[in-house]
Amino acid sequence: MTANIADLFEAVADAVPDRVPLIFEDRRLTYAELDRRANRLAHHLLAVGVGPGSHVGVHLRNCVEYVEALLACMKIRAVPINVNYRYTGAELEYLYNNSEIVAMVVEDEYVPVVAATLPRTPGIRHVLVVGDAATAGTLAGVDVAEYEAALATQPEARGFGARSVDDHFVIYTGGTTGMPKGVVWRHEDFYYAALSGANLSGPPRTSVEDVVAAAVANTEPVVLLLIPPLMHGAAIYSLLTAFLMGAPRVLMRSFDPVECLRLIDEHRVTGVTVVGDAIARPIADAIVDRGEEFDLSSLKLIGSGGALFSPKLKEQLRELLPGLVVKDAFGASETGNDGVVEFGADGTKRIRSNPNMMLVDDRGRALPEESGEVGFLARRGHVPVGYWGDVEKTAATFPVVDGVRLAVLGDLGRREPDGTIVLLGRGSTCINSGGEKVFPEEVEQALKTHPAVLDALVAGAPDDRFGERVAAVVQLRAGHDADPDDLAEHCRAHVAGYKIPRSVVVVPEIRRSPSGKADYRWAKEVVLGATV
Repeated sequence: MTANIADLFEAVADAVPDRVPLIFEDRRLTYAELDRRANRLAHHLLAVGVGPGSHVGVHLRNCVEYVEALLACMKIRAVPINVNYRYTGAELEYLYNNSEIVAMVVEDEYVPVVAATLPRTPGIRHVLVVGDAATAGTLAGVDVAEYEAALATQPEARGFGARSVDDHFVIYTGGTTGMPKGVVWRHEDFYYAALSGANLSGPPRTSVEDVVAAAVANTEPVVLLLIPPLMHGAAIYSLLTAFLMGAPRVLMRSFDPVECLRLIDEHRVTGVTVVGDAIARPIADAIVDRGEEFDLSSLKLIGSGGALFSPKLKEQLRELLPGLVVKDAFGASETGNDGVVEFGADGTKRIRSNPNMMLVDDRGRALPEESGEVGFLARRGHVPVGYWGDVEKTAATFPVVDGVRLAVLGDLGRREPDGTIVLLGRGSTCINSGGEKVFPEEVEQALKTHPAVLDALVAGAPDDRFGERVAAVVQLRAGHDADPDDLAEHCRAHVAGYKIPRSVVVVPEIRRSPSGKADYRWAKEVVLGATV
């Protein structure tokens, strides 16, 4: 089959042109409308010199224009580059230059920081401004156009050249432990690994005809509320997968828990996508405080990607909404959608046997399934080709072993006799305390069971005797107070003694990325500062 994402989207759009795949604020776009607007943008990009293989920065919050930019780039075999809208000038300078973008679509509120960065990013030749056209006047040294005006002058028909399964899709990831890296996918690999082969509940669809037939037959689709920013890989996975399945996505510009409840009520939302407790806990609080104002009976699923739910929050959500399914997805920008995490009664986290998932040693060699050894999680089969412009990191993360390319994650695991893989945590954040290994996620889960704790991160602090000791950074819930020593002691009922935090720093807010991912570098700085 042709597994080019633009080809598949257009095939579905032609089959169900009047169905609504995208809802944003007061706009409901049909497939036909979305396709026509993306065509206009694609023609504009071609007119200003963007072509196959060109990189185009998408510097926007969640909005219709973000979706149009993704589709337009893929239509002309260009590559959309997700830009973190919270980056400062220095970070943007790195990203713009590293990704080698030649054009960009930027929202008016970010024009000032872009204008300040352009003198040091000579590769950018064209900027499209979404919103207030007056802000475009501050952009010097590049061609500038206002978004809607640019689209108005272009044809709405397609007329693009043939595409390939080898076309690239790039997702920039990271930034919490260093500068971001661009994960380079072939469209075919991206379709099967990240978009689940356009089938979230069964085997991948392996022909265009099957994709289209399934979308046409999906007359009562799951309506999903997509909260995370589209600059986050998991959000893009969800959006594009839904488009190929004939299902709608309700897009939020920015997170507001009460607004979530209103949207669930208004659009009869079936499922909500979040990033762990950082988003789900405020939603739970909103249900407690104001849930009676809204009809939430349509909500059947809350799924998390990028961060795991704490067991206590899962329990609370199920109590608030009886029958609710709460799922933790496991995956990464480097591997796609890898499966669902299951929590055991003993607190262990497992991922069910996946034929593409394996454990490897530090040389990339597969560990025998019956060994029970701790190894690094890896994926084979449909995996990325590497990191953009970084040969060294590509070799480390995507090694070719015995002729097979792997994607090796930093997560450690151990295979059980039943074939499941027990997830132990990130190797890079593992704390070695007197020879005992402590994985931060386990201690964080224990802290979050305390009723006063809203969020927590755990890192290692220097210790004269043990080398490292466990330290925690905690954000308390509004209106709650707790003694740091009491918080540490609370963990005793949940984890072994050597895993109990020896120091707890209470902060106004835990720092996470816009997608909700933990910023362990920041947590390390906080606990180190507290020990000085």
